Amino acid sequence: MQVLVNVESEAEIPSGLLDRGVRATLEAEEIDRGEVSVTVLDDAGIRAMNRRWLGRDRPTDVLSFRLHDPGEPVLGDIYLGIDQARRQAEERGIPLDEELLRLAVHGTLHLLGHDHPEGPEREESEMFRLQEALVSRVLAGKGGEP
Repeated sequence: MQVLVNVESEAEIPSGLLDRGVRATLEAEEIDRGEVSVTVLDDAGIRAMNRRWLGRDRPTDVLSFRLHDPGEPVLGDIYLGIDQARRQAEERGIPLDEELLRLAVHGTLHLLGHDHPEGPEREESEMFRLQEALVSRVLAGKGGEP
């Protein structure tokens, strides 16, 4: 399994933590073949992607693009919006690293076919419960080691 984390500043982005989050998610789903890239963008970059690919002219926190068909090795791209992640971390009173980890796990789950409803029931969905279990596991130092 290959995980590529593309960052502009090693000091600001916890690339090792993001790698472990993606790997822990893949391991939990028993995936051992494929390639996932994670790219961190500012508001302008992720807004442009959101507008181009989803028709939503606003920054977002995470975009996932599944590039493989069923039965093929996992292949996908995840884009994290660092500015939106920073705002969300501040609102929740958590470290930015934790929010970026959560978004990397969330994006990986989408690559693997998981989905969630929109609206208030979103955070009660099976996908969100799995996401939070994986985030806790990685933060506790379990799983996702290359």
